[in-house]
Amino acid sequence: MANIISDETIDYVGILSKLELSDQEKEQAKKDMGRMLDYIDKLNGLDTSQVEPMSHVFPVHNVFREDVVTNGDVREDILENAPEQKDGQFQVPKTVE
Repeated sequence: MANIISDETIDYVGILSKLELSDQEKEQAKKDMGRMLDYIDKLNGLDTSQVEPMSHVFPVHNVFREDVVTNGDVREDILENAPEQKDGQFQVPKTVE
């Protein structure tokens, strides 16, 4: 599979990744990509018919806690700090006409 990595492929990947590679770096990248494709071929050769598909590598459990109010209703305490209030809300100057 490694034979399909051409100089044009390496140049194209360099353009996509916005990298300027020297000739030595291009040769190394060609070898690396070839090894990656060889490994993918090796993985594709494995029999996975008995392996159950999964969505996560690790088991995922519900980590949410119960939604419990802990601070209660403190609206009156907060509104005590308001310069002006109306109907239980902060009253502010109109900013949009």
